[in-house]
This record gives sequence, structure tokens and C-alpha cells, in this order.
Amino acid sequence: MNQHEREVRVWDPLVRLFHWSLVIGFFVAWLSGEELARTHLLAGYVVTGLLVFRLVWGFIGTRHARFSDFLYPPAEIIAYLKSLVSGSPRRYLGHNPAGGAMILLLLVSLSGTVATGLVMDAGATAGEPPSTSALSPAPERRLAWLEEEHEAWEHEEEEEEVEEALEELHEFFANFTLLLVFLHIAGVLVSSRLHGENLVRAMITGRKRA
Repeated sequence: MNQHEREVRVWDPLVRLFHWSLVIGFFVAWLSGEELARTHLLAGYVVTGLLVFRLVWGFIGTRHARFSDFLYPPAEIIAYLKSLVSGSPRRYLGHNPAGGAMILLLLVSLSGTVATGLVMDAGATAGEPPSTSALSPAPERRLAWLEEEHEAWEHEEEEEEVEEALEELHEFFANFTLLLVFLHIAGVLVSSRLHGENLVRAMITGRKRA
């Protein structure tokens, strides 16, 4: 029996395309940052579209792509992590409990990243601030104008505070996602070694050992 006959199809083409597109999209967005705002924004919208697709595909996709296949109770996740430490974890054809939990965390963290980014972009393009006119010589009109300007200034201050908070939250989610990515890579390498199979290759070919 050759290697191809000993393998079975696990990851469908859309899951694999999503996975590697998300890797590229996230790192382009993370590396571009404020220096390449247009590229950063474009990559952010690509990641948003990918997330929407994955959420839908998690309910209507192929067997191992569905959330019901890889989201496990906390007790089972903890038990798997303990077996991982002991060096004798159970092998799963799809995502193992720890991998499933990591995917959920990544989806939540990425959703937080794109949500804050979209709100920031919407605020930046909401429209121009009220224009200021020349001071009217009439005292009562001048007083009214000053009051309007003071209110506008206070409003701008509040908006700046909100924008700063959103920016900090956006950066937190982005950096937290990056941390999760590194943990995910470490988990893939450990699982590949313990089970004697190349999980990176499996996400390229879609096939795993039966």
C-alpha cells in the first residue's frame, strides 16, 4: 500500500485557502501598521472577509471544518494538555482539543482586531468637522459663536479620547493575536513530532495519515 492509499482527505480546499490567506493577510496588516496606512487598511478588510467566511463555513462546511468537530468541553481540553505534557497525547484526525481551543481564541482575537479597526476607519471617514467662520462684529453673535466653538472643542477632545482608547484596544488585540500565532506554531510543531506526521504539510495537501 503506497503513501497516498494510507492517507485520507481531512482539510477541504476552502479551509486550506482560508488558512494560508489569513496568514498572509494578518502579517501584511501587522507589518504595515501606520507606515503604510492604505496597505494596512486593505489587508484589514481582506482579513475581515476571511473571518466572515470562516464563521459561515464553521457551520455549513465539510466535517472537519465545522465547529462541532473541534470545539471540546474545557475538561477534555485540560486532559489533552496533560497528556501532551506527558508525551502520550491521543491522536485526532481533525483538530485536537487544544488546537480547537486555539482556533476559537484566534477567531475571537482577530474579530476584536478587525472590529476596532473598522470602527476607527469609520470614525476617520465620518465627515469633516464643522467649519469655523469669521468673528461677527455683533457682540451677541460673537458670544454665540464662542459658545459653539467651545462645545465643538469639547466634542473634539472627547472624540480624541475615544480614538486613543480604540487605537490602544486595536493594538492589544493585534499583539495578542500575534502571541497566539506563535503559540499555535509551537503546538503544531510539538504535535507533529509526537504523532510523527507533518501537520504543516497536511494543511497544504489536505491529507493526513488514516
